[in-house]
Amino acid sequence: MKSMLAVDEHHWWYRGRRRIIGAELARLPLPAHAQILDAGSGSGRTLQDLVRYGEVTGVELNEEAAELARSRGHGEVHVGRLEELPFSDAAFDLITCLDVIEHTPDDRVTLRELRRVCRPGGWLLVTVPAYPALWSLHDEANHHYRRYSRAALRQAAGDAGWTLVRLSSFNSLLLGPAAAVRIAQRRFGAHNGYSNDLALGPAWLNEVLERPLALEANWLARGHTLPFGLSLMAVLRRPPAGQ
Repeated sequence: MKSMLAVDEHHWWYRGRRRIIGAELARLPLPAHAQILDAGSGSGRTLQDLVRYGEVTGVELNEEAAELARSRGHGEVHVGRLEELPFSDAAFDLITCLDVIEHTPDDRVTLRELRRVCRPGGWLLVTVPAYPALWSLHDEANHHYRRYSRAALRQAAGDAGWTLVRLSSFNSLLLGPAAAVRIAQRRFGAHNGYSNDLALGPAWLNEVLERPLALEANWLARGHTLPFGLSLMAVLRRPPAGQ
């Protein structure tokens, strides 16, 4: 679990994604003392960032990860499935679900359950891997059920009763190199020797790779979006009561 903590804290991907998420959250009109859920909280690193916006709660399927998240001391962390959340209806003003719904067998069921526990007028911020054509050993090793096109994510959200407010790609710079590697793996049958993309490298390399995501976060913070990238981010809203 120490290795999980090190990766969550220092790996360029997680650091960069935190910048992206922070840029989006800063734009949302959240109420004072908002009730916030991190759905699929892993080791709890996101909870550490969310406390500035209100009272945080986490839910995580893996008991060991949930225990690690609790040890950070930021709100309650429950063990449970996203398809059967242990919370009452309309409990949260904001839900974050970061690279999680691709791990669930039926994303509509997951998104409907997240909508159930979100208050009318509340928000859901979701990130997912992009481009089904880039399905690779990485997805298989990480137990993904799918990657998403923009249309597929928009459709899934709408089917579950969410209103799409904002949709953007991110992690654009590495799209080309990652696509080349993953297509080559499929074409040449490279099924052995998969190396974890999230292995923690040297500090200098992490800083170099994080820099483009920092630039993207600044761009998104100004209200712009990005047309392509390895990941998609959606800001969804549960319609206010009566709508």
